[in-house]
Amino acid sequence: MKAEKTLLIEDILRRVNASPFMLVVDYAGLKVDKFAELRKRLSAVGAEIHVFKNNLVLKAAGKAGYPEELSAHLSGQSAFITGVKEIFAAAKIMKNFAAEFEKPVMKAGVLDGKLLDVATIKALADLPSREALYSMLLGVLQAPGSSLARALKAKAEKDGTPAA
Repeated sequence: MKAEKTLLIEDILRRVNASPFMLVVDYAGLKVDKFAELRKRLSAVGAEIHVFKNNLVLKAAGKAGYPEELSAHLSGQSAFITGVKEIFAAAKIMKNFAAEFEKPVMKAGVLDGKLLDVATIKALADLPSREALYSMLLGVLQAPGSSLARALKAKAEKDGTPAA
């Protein structure tokens, strides 16, 4: 039995180390078909949800260097979400799913080794994706150049010189 636990801890540790984040949710009362639907939605954004014993996750989290305060959130029926992509999409799926079905309930999370509370996770869920943020930033960076070009063109047209 000890060998099985060691293998499970190593599997959890591998998942935790491969993911920049981990979300902890209470899935008590969530029916099997809804859990399968949640798993499917998370999979679409590169995330996975798994159920492990809390004490095994705690041991793996300790080995991964996660904050000790995470242990306060590892009680009851916990499921753990990890992913290879960004936390925003997984948090958004969880927020929308919980609003739709009233379960699972978010407990806590870890992002880049820092403990996240529920309010922070919900705030992350409301942020646009990384690509959308890059687009916004690019638009902000291009705005001064575009404004300058329009001003020069208007000045040239006013002076009667042909615009380049």
